[in-house]
Amino acid sequence: MIRPLIALALTLLLAMPASANPALEAVIADNLDQIEKPSRRTVEPLVAQIAATGPEGLALLQAWSGRALGVTDDGRLLIVDGDTATDAVTGAAVTDAEPKMLRPNSGVRGVIESALVAGEISSPDPARRAAALASIARDGTAEHLAALRAAPAEPDPILARQRQRVTNLLAIRFDAEPAARVAAIERMAGDVGLDFRAALNPLLATSRIAAPAEPDANIARELSIGADDFPRDAAIALLTSQGVLQPRLTPADQRNALAANVTGGTVGGIPVADLFDPAARDRAYEALEASGAVPPAATEAEADAALESHRFFEVYAEPNPDVTDAARAAQTRAQVRLAAMTGIDLGLDALSLASIYFLAAIGLAVTFGVMRVINMAHGEFIMMGAYTGYVVQTLIANRTLSLVVALPLAFAVTFGAGVVLYRLVIRHLAHRPLETLLATFGVSIALQQLAKNIFGTQARPLTAPAWLEGAVTINDVISISSIRVAIFVLALLFLGLFLFIMKRTRLGLEVRAVTQNPGMAASMGINPDRIAMMTFGLGSGIAGIAGVAIGLFAQVTSELGQQYIVQSFMTVVVGGVGNIWGTLAGAALIGGLSKVIEFLNPANTLAAQTFMILFIIIFIQFRPRGIIPQRGRAAEA
Repeated sequence: MIRPLIALALTLLLAMPASANPALEAVIADNLDQIEKPSRRTVEPLVAQIAATGPEGLALLQAWSGRALGVTDDGRLLIVDGDTATDAVTGAAVTDAEPKMLRPNSGVRGVIESALVAGEISSPDPARRAAALASIARDGTAEHLAALRAAPAEPDPILARQRQRVTNLLAIRFDAEPAARVAAIERMAGDVGLDFRAALNPLLATSRIAAPAEPDANIARELSIGADDFPRDAAIALLTSQGVLQPRLTPADQRNALAANVTGGTVGGIPVADLFDPAARDRAYEALEASGAVPPAATEAEADAALESHRFFEVYAEPNPDVTDAARAAQTRAQVRLAAMTGIDLGLDALSLASIYFLAAIGLAVTFGVMRVINMAHGEFIMMGAYTGYVVQTLIANRTLSLVVALPLAFAVTFGAGVVLYRLVIRHLAHRPLETLLATFGVSIALQQLAKNIFGTQARPLTAPAWLEGAVTINDVISISSIRVAIFVLALLFLGLFLFIMKRTRLGLEVRAVTQNPGMAASMGINPDRIAMMTFGLGSGIAGIAGVAIGLFAQVTSELGQQYIVQSFMTVVVGGVGNIWGTLAGAALIGGLSKVIEFLNPANTLAAQTFMILFIIIFIQFRPRGIIPQRGRAAEA
């Protein structure tokens, strides 16, 4: 960024007559030695003077910070850009000088860059003003606060709000007037931003002190010796750190010191026979201490006396109580809002997870609910859909187009696979659930091995389009990835599509008829075998589309489906077999409980699965037919 600014400054300077800025020339003449050898502690006033001279001064500072400023033997400052050198004051080109380049250290460059950023606040370019505000927000100083307050009004409403926020944050940290700091805190009360909470923390930081009487300080609270957070040892340690007490004398150290100083049957004038008494041992050690025979140390009696003569306090680092009161109230309000927003964020995560479970389970709900077939290969249909999406992406580079093609293609592939599985296996095992379970379990293993043989064991990428990258962010707390939002929308679309098929189409009417009473449906001319095949294919096709959606954020491997088969069965069983609304309710319950368990125990993600299974076991004891059980003849089948 430095070189374009230097080039702009040079263009402006070249268009000006010589000696266009006598104020800058005077500042340089008076402070040339400090410009050549600046000090971080003393350079701030000089930088402020140079910045106040106008565009030429800012151009000089930019070159100085970018190490593009040199000084000639006769004391002229030159701005060097490649092979071009110009006089920093007049802007005239210089060709006959070999300047010595100045190399300010990082501290000096920090002071210069702060002054430059402050100057950018008044730039006519909104982008430069926005960049300056972002820079100040990252590393603001008291000088920036003064510059923000002195700057002209911001015409852009978005930048005006951002500037007001930055000004409030800097006022909380640097304003010399307590009333102004309180006002800034109150203006931001209820804000849950990390920067605001970080600005409040130093104001509420406390330290512990011991004093004979109540100190003249901003006291947070008085400590009681023996409380859970302030035991006796902590009080003695505090007295020792303040120099009130010598380091504690342990019984072992005292015993060793006394034993080493036994002279003629006495220690410090105390007979050895009397040393069984703790008070006598203390007197003996004090006598040795007075004679210089042992190092100074606090005995128990001295520690007790010091504890009785002192009081203990927690005091704020911020001396003004009005400021700490306002900060404490703002922090409490922020914590309340933060808890509420954390709950909202947790709810969004739960909704997102429920959408994934619903997509994974809706196909199983169709086959399990309508046909009473326990399809253990359902997870592999999800895996097949994900691999279909991967193959499409290898053939179509455009991510959006590949996704548009992959969704219906995944449905077609898994629909066909489901029809084949039904014709070859399921129809021959009708009304034999145990054999069906074992057969589909074998198919599951075979499909996994087939996927490993074709695609290998390494995870394959299924990349989301650019418009699905990132996240929908409300604030520092509430955020949800765009992919999960898309999956939620997809789940709603499939819910609507499923309801439309079941309620408004002939296929749906026939499926409901077969579900309610297969014999009566057959007598009305409906082919139950054909309906069962179409139903199984429909459920398998939906699983394929779910696989594409899941593959956008999960690793596509041959074991992908196994990660969701358990949750799919739990969703169907808890919600109610054969009821789409029950599947939706089951997905919401399991997704919500999973996120709550993860939130309460974030260090152990396996606990969510364990506790969820325990919950299912308990739940079905009380509601064996699920949240929304199927009614009518189908429920009795």
